[in-house]
Amino acid sequence: MKKLICILLAILMLASLAACSGTQNGTGEAKADTSSKAEEKKAEKIDIDLTAMSSTMIYSEVQNMMTAPDDYVGKKVKMAGQFNVAEVGDNRYFACLIKDATACCASGVEFVWAGEHSYPGDYPEENAPITVTGTFTTYKEGEATYCQLKDADLQF
Repeated sequence: MKKLICILLAILMLASLAACSGTQNGTGEAKADTSSKAEEKKAEKIDIDLTAMSSTMIYSEVQNMMTAPDDYVGKKVKMAGQFNVAEVGDNRYFACLIKDATACCASGVEFVWAGEHSYPGDYPEENAPITVTGTFTTYKEGEATYCQLKDADLQF
């Protein structure tokens, strides 16, 4: 009797695993994933997702971006922080500021929001929480090299 129960349980387990797998279409062939969602995810590939890291790791990674920017050029980066605006002469710079774990220090990455937007109307209030995703690039002004996320998507 015990052998019969064990065999029945084994058969039920196998049947339930086969029913839940969702990888076959009844003919034994694997289903093809033709959904546009899979294609969208592939197109939106993020190389460095700072939103999925601890605060210590985020701060460290941003520091690495600032000290070794050539290692990051062309990578798609996603980060969350506070919106910041700096005006220097006739130039206005927008940045995502990220504080370290103790909130005593902050690093920021400048971003250029894709599309046409006017400040201040289209932008969040200063220090508001934001999430920015863009392509990491560098540029020169005078002798200095600066980092930025270009063609960025801004969410607030």
